[in-house]
Amino acid sequence: MTGQTLIQKILAQAAGKEEGVTENEIVFVSPHMILSHDNSAAISKTFYEITGPNGKVWDPNKIFIDLDHAVPPPDYKKAENHKIIREFVKKQGIKYFYDCGTGICHQVLPEEGLVPPNVVILGSDSHTTTHGAFGAAGIPIGRTETASVWAIGQTWLKVPETLKITFDNFLPKDVYAKDVILDVIGRISADGATYKSIEFYGKTIDKMSISDRMTISNMSAEAGAKAGIFPVDNVTDTWNKQFNFQYEKLEADEDADYEQELSFDLTNLTPRVAQPHKVDNVVPVEDLPRTKVDVALLGTCTNGRIEDLRIASDILREKQINPDVRLLIYPASRSILHQAIKEGLLEILVEAGGQIGVPACGPCLGEYGGTLAPGEIAISTANRNFKGRMGTRDAEIYLANPAVVARSAIAGYITNEEG
Repeated sequence: MTGQTLIQKILAQAAGKEEGVTENEIVFVSPHMILSHDNSAAISKTFYEITGPNGKVWDPNKIFIDLDHAVPPPDYKKAENHKIIREFVKKQGIKYFYDCGTGICHQVLPEEGLVPPNVVILGSDSHTTTHGAFGAAGIPIGRTETASVWAIGQTWLKVPETLKITFDNFLPKDVYAKDVILDVIGRISADGATYKSIEFYGKTIDKMSISDRMTISNMSAEAGAKAGIFPVDNVTDTWNKQFNFQYEKLEADEDADYEQELSFDLTNLTPRVAQPHKVDNVVPVEDLPRTKVDVALLGTCTNGRIEDLRIASDILREKQINPDVRLLIYPASRSILHQAIKEGLLEILVEAGGQIGVPACGPCLGEYGGTLAPGEIAISTANRNFKGRMGTRDAEIYLANPAVVARSAIAGYITNEEG
């Protein structure tokens, strides 16, 4: 058997295959944790269809449910879904349940110390890839499959091929992890890593925080990836000290077989913007024509962390947003919100004209909390700019880093120039 990639080693451990696994092999794995959110109402219905009305989940200590998609619920139907989920949680004795306002599932799961390295995290959300930032295999699955895992504790996966991406040199000033992953997606396309795992290497990642890595792993899904993994290093170790995890540092073998190896020189990278209506429609911000902005969204599971709020606050300090712009701020979790309060960041953002939302997904879903009207344009730190993503197919969404969003809110048009 040839050398093993990181995803192969993690899946081999989860499947109990000491000899390793091969690309495209079908393996049965049991997850360390399986996450879901507001879609748990629909999943619970399928679960009872599988098990019968008195069915019991396989392990109530390995199921994580976080209400984050419609928080607070904007209508009675979504409130009823939340009620169904709460009743299911009580009936099943599920340990890790987080009610409205705790934060977005992909942020809360690692904050709660539930993502050690080398494990498989399954989730009924496409951005479960986020957990690759911690050296885990975060793998998205569907709702029906989630219900099945709740019932029997395992599922089958095809071992993906692996794409190795190396980042050379360090990031220039005013360039962030969001620009790095947008540049990657723009180059390899939105299906360039379909059903593949991506491994990230290079000098650059040594300087990347956990927050930076979460942004990149999160948006690996936008290239079609099944997982986006950073190898465990000193940055991961520092994060993990708070949880006293015990683990070995898995490394890909030197003779690991990669489907493709790509190298990105970041020396001259500038802030990137994804134009409507595809995440891979990426250009340097300086190449955009003057594009007015109606809504600026700062937050989501991609860029709603404390570092992102600090970046925006530094730019917005003693400034005012354009009177024609609505600046929406959605911290990724309650703990981040608390930290932002302690640091005085919220005062800065509110004084600049920003509106603070509950730690949740908010307008990223397009169902509540700042949806767009037809003809409006948003600049957003979120991960998707598809038609209809923020409430109407007749609006346009541009994706960018937190600094570009903040500066655009001041200027009234998309820019990275100081206001």
